[in-house]
Formats: sequence, C-alpha cells, structure tokens
Amino acid sequence: MAAANLNIRTEKEIKEQAERLFNELGLTMTTAINVFLRTAIREHGMPFPLKLDVPNETTAAAIEEGRRIAADSTVKGYSSMDALKAALDV
Repeated sequence: MAAANLNIRTEKEIKEQAERLFNELGLTMTTAINVFLRTAIREHGMPFPLKLDVPNETTAAAIEEGRRIAADSTVKGYSSMDALKAALDV
C-alpha cells in the first residue's frame, strides 16, 4: 500500500500534550492518527460520541430549582440526613 502525506494544523500545546500522551502509550503521532482514521472508517463515523453536553428539559429545570433554593436565605437547610429525616418525620 502506498503511503500518502497528511498535513494538519493544530495548536502547539495541543500537539505537545498529544505527543506526550501517545509516547506514554508507546505510540507515535503517526500511529495514533492512523488508529483514529482506521477506527473512524470501521465505525462509519467518529469513533466516539460527538455531541453537545446539554441537559434535557427536566434536568435543566431541576438545576434551576436548585439554584433558586440555594440563593433563597429563607429556605431551611440541614447539615445531616438525620436532621432532614427528623424534619420530615421519617
């Protein structure tokens, strides 16, 4: 199989960090890139999930409720599960 050159551009620090990581794994940058490319071909796409980390509507609402409660000085807090259970008569 004939070899072909692939030129890519990335930030210097990213390249250096990747090289250190790959060296620890016993790989060269070329080998690591080839592993990525072969895996992408085999998977017919990116070899890892490629998505935005956005909470769903229920989770976003719960996060917002937690923020409101945390900011409300009139909401009673508990320092232990026992204190919470006692307040709930559980």
